[in-house]
Amino acid sequence: MIELSDSDSPGPDTDEETVRPGPFWRHALWVLGITAAAVAAGWATSLFRIGPEQYGLPPAAPGALWPYLAAWAAIGLVVAGVLRTAAAKVPVYAPGRIAAALTYGGTRLSLGWRPEAPFLGGMAAVALIAAAVWCALALRSRQRAPKECTVVER
Repeated sequence: MIELSDSDSPGPDTDEETVRPGPFWRHALWVLGITAAAVAAGWATSLFRIGPEQYGLPPAAPGALWPYLAAWAAIGLVVAGVLRTAAAKVPVYAPGRIAAALTYGGTRLSLGWRPEAPFLGGMAAVALIAAAVWCALALRSRQRAPKECTVVER
C-alpha cells in the first residue's frame, strides 16, 4: 500500500501561493502592516518632490499632503483586505506584493502630482478593480484545478 504524504502531494511550488488561514487578528495585522509599509515607502520616495526646493525639484503641486496620505491609507486597507480575504480561502499568488504595489503606486503618484478628488477616486477604483481581478483569477484557477486524490496500491 502506497500513500502520498504531505510532502509528496501535488500543490503550490512555493509558499507564495498557499491558503493563509488563521485568526482574525493575524489577518488584520497583516493588512495594517502591508498598508503602512506601502504608504510610508510612497511618502519616502516622494520626498524629493514634496520637500523644499533646495533639496530637489520644485514641488509639483501646492497643497497639503495629509489628505492624500490618509486617502491612500484607507484605499490600501481595502485593497489589502480584499486580497487577504481571498488568500484565506484559496491560494493567491503574492497578495502582499500586489497590495503593496497598488498602494505604493497610488501614494507615489498622488503625492507628486496631487490630483483633484474625482481623479483620485478613479485611481482608487483602478486599484480596487485590479485587486478584485487578481482575486477572481485565483478563484477561477482554483475551480479549474484537478481534484486531489490519493494513490493506494494493493
